[in-house]
Amino acid sequence: MQSKKDSWIETITNTTIGYLVAVASQVVIFPFFGIYIPLMDNFIMAIWFTVVSLVRGYLVRRWFTKRTEND
Repeated sequence: MQSKKDSWIETITNTTIGYLVAVASQVVIFPFFGIYIPLMDNFIMAIWFTVVSLVRGYLVRRWFTKRTEND
């Protein structure tokens, strides 16, 4: 069984990696679609999506953990 603390650690690690990949992807992909924004705006957009991802990832993990505890 995974503790709540371990769920957060896993979610934060996974999401941090996702954040770095998202920023790098935005910097590379946006210009192909004619989107040119300052690098700082890329970081800010990625932070917003990261916060959403952290909450989503934690809630999904806890839901699955609770579901498997009841089996």
